[in-house]
Amino acid sequence: MIRHIVFFTVRPENLEAVRSGLSILTGIPHARTLEIGTNVKTDQFDQGIDLIVYGEFEDAAALAAYKAHPLYQESIDRVKPLREARFAADYEVGAAVTEAI
Repeated sequence: MIRHIVFFTVRPENLEAVRSGLSILTGIPHARTLEIGTNVKTDQFDQGIDLIVYGEFEDAAALAAYKAHPLYQESIDRVKPLREARFAADYEVGAAVTEAI
């Protein structure tokens, strides 16, 4: 399984519009789980991230199908002009460290 996590920074006046644009992604059928979260900003060191997209995909093919879906491009078209920064990471769950080494 692949976890896909994307962090966005946005200006306060664009927060709702970006959240709405990201919500389009929930209509794409290829994810096991897809969530759009708002950072509650409890971390004492960094509160710069505003919105998070969290997805779980069966495999790389499912993630690729998600990104190829027309709703993905529609979301990009709405969000990209309004966001400030975007940081994305994907990782294979089976290769993740789950205990001290």
